[in-house]
Amino acid sequence: MNSSVSNAGRLPAGIWVLGGVSLLMDVSSEMIHSLLPLFMVTTLGASALMVGLIEGLAESTALIVKVFSGALSDYLGRRKGLALFGYALGALTKPLFALAPTAGVVLGARLLDRVGKGIRGAPRDALVADIAPAHLRGAAFGLRQSLDTVGAFLGPLLAVALMLLWANDFRAVFWVAVIPGLLAVALLFFGIHEPVATAGEKRHNPIRRENLRRLGPAYWWVVAVGAVFTLARFSEAFLVLRAEQGGIPLALVPLVMVAMNVIYAASAYPFGKLSDRMSHVRLLVYGLLVLVGADLVLAASSDWLVVLCGVALWGVHMGMTQGLLATMVAATAPADMRGTAFGFFNLLSGLAMLLASVLAGLLWDTGGASTTFLVGAVFCLLALLLLATRRMFSGKTASVGG
Repeated sequence: MNSSVSNAGRLPAGIWVLGGVSLLMDVSSEMIHSLLPLFMVTTLGASALMVGLIEGLAESTALIVKVFSGALSDYLGRRKGLALFGYALGALTKPLFALAPTAGVVLGARLLDRVGKGIRGAPRDALVADIAPAHLRGAAFGLRQSLDTVGAFLGPLLAVALMLLWANDFRAVFWVAVIPGLLAVALLFFGIHEPVATAGEKRHNPIRRENLRRLGPAYWWVVAVGAVFTLARFSEAFLVLRAEQGGIPLALVPLVMVAMNVIYAASAYPFGKLSDRMSHVRLLVYGLLVLVGADLVLAASSDWLVVLCGVALWGVHMGMTQGLLATMVAATAPADMRGTAFGFFNLLSGLAMLLASVLAGLLWDTGGASTTFLVGAVFCLLALLLLATRRMFSGKTASVGG
């Protein structure tokens, strides 16, 4: 299947299948995640700090696990099996949210769910890089991210419809979310076959010191940029809480995430194609400037129109940067070390996500929503300062995306 080529953009069909898998799993996950902050605050009585702690621990757990699954996929020379196990674990943990009586159980469910995400993430990203031709890699990551994000707005839309239909019954919506998760596992199992070269090459231990040295300064610069960038982009749970402050009816709050993800999905593929033709660093700078604008708008007011504008800007910056960072990792790492490279990249980003989300929760409880978003803008400026050091590593990265 992976050898066949799509007429649209000449991307291998395997990229579309992986995008479809991501779409289905994101429908499942976002049906829950778009409602989870409200469920924790209104039904379980959790504080904003607790929401930030749970979100930060959950997302950072996923990113930290990726370092081990990525290295293991390099060692085995196989990506699909680990990706399949990770998607299956994510699907099977969804019923725990429907059954959760306390925030502690939600934390346990989120951690297990994100462990599944961590197991599948780096092998899947490495598989995208293995399947896609080098000159179309930005488009491939952009397409997978775009389809993933289509699921991220279909999920909240379905959640809103079911909340309205079932009189704000959170738990019933969570049960429905199990179905698309299981469909994602089935599509991956039947729809993807690994490239022969990936499965047949002789492998080595990727985390031995001499092998890690092959990840050079250009790669570690990308890792550093990604970590600081994550500090500036804390959990989207706080976008939901900001929308709730504007007086939007409870059942309609997830539409905020729908708006963000529609824009994210629409922009990820075009910006991915653009990254194949222009400087990656320049595009990343533009993305950070858009995020500064989003933070300033969200800090300005809780009025729903203002919040919607801020959320729209947030979606544009996601479309500009998320596939781009993955493309930069793939471009600066050796082909047989891609799983490990994505793993370490996400390890540092995971630690940054934990710090950012906990800090956002503390700022929200003590200084209010405006303070939270203003501090996010400050971290964006720090990331821009780091990008100013780009000329120090102009060797390999200069040839990446211009």
